[in-house]
Amino acid sequence: MASRSSRTIYVGNLPLDVKEWEIEDLFYKYGHILDIELKLPSRPPGFCFVEFEDPLDAEDAIRGRDGYNFDGCRIRVELAHGGRGQSSRHDYGGGSSRGGRGRFSVSHRSEFRVVVRGLPSSASWQDLKDHMRKAGDVCFTEVHQDGDGAMGIVDYTNYDDMKYAIRKLDDSEFRNPFARAYIRVNCYEAGPRRGRSQSRSHIKSPRGNQRSVSKSRSPSPARLSRSRSRSN
Repeated sequence: MASRSSRTIYVGNLPLDVKEWEIEDLFYKYGHILDIELKLPSRPPGFCFVEFEDPLDAEDAIRGRDGYNFDGCRIRVELAHGGRGQSSRHDYGGGSSRGGRGRFSVSHRSEFRVVVRGLPSSASWQDLKDHMRKAGDVCFTEVHQDGDGAMGIVDYTNYDDMKYAIRKLDDSEFRNPFARAYIRVNCYEAGPRRGRSQSRSHIKSPRGNQRSVSKSRSPSPARLSRSRSRSN
C-alpha cells in the first residue's frame, strides 16, 4: 500500500470558521477520503490535512483545488510533506494511467455525450465538469482549444441527464475565476476530430445528493445552516 505521506494533502489559508463537512465537500469528488484532520489555531489562517485512499486521487485534488477561491480565501493545496507531487497521469484527451496501466488506458467514457462550444480559453476540464454537473452525473470531460476560445466534450452516465443538459445548459452562463461566457450545448455527433486536448478528467461519480462547492449548486437540506459565496 502506498505510504500515508503520498496520500495526504495539506490545505492551507482556510477561514477559521470552516467546518469539516465543507472540507469534505471541497474534495470528495476526487476520490475516497479516509480522514480529515482540521487545524484551527487562535489566529488565522486555518489549515487541515486530507488523507485519500489513492495517491493519484490526492494528486488530482492538488491540481483541481490549489488556488481555489473558498469563501474569499485562495487556498493552498499540496502534498502534506511539501511540494506539488509528481503525477503519473497525463493531460491528454481520453487518456489515464489509473492503476498503473499506462498512458493510453481507457477512461470512463459513455455514449451519452454532448459538445460544448463558446468556452473561454481559460476553461479547464474541472471548470467544465463543475458547470455541467448542474444537469446530472458527469463521468468524463475534456477541453480542446478552438480558435480564440475552447470547446469541450462531456459524457454523462445516462441518456436522461444528457438530454436535460442540452435543455438546461444550452445558452447558459459559464464562469471560472478568470472569465465568463455564454455557451452552446448540443448532442455530440462524431464531429470534432480528436486532437491533443488541454486536459481531461477521470472522475468518480459524486456520492448521494451531496452538493458541489460550486456556488451555482444549492446546499443539501441538512447543510442549510450556513451559506457561503464561492467562485467557480
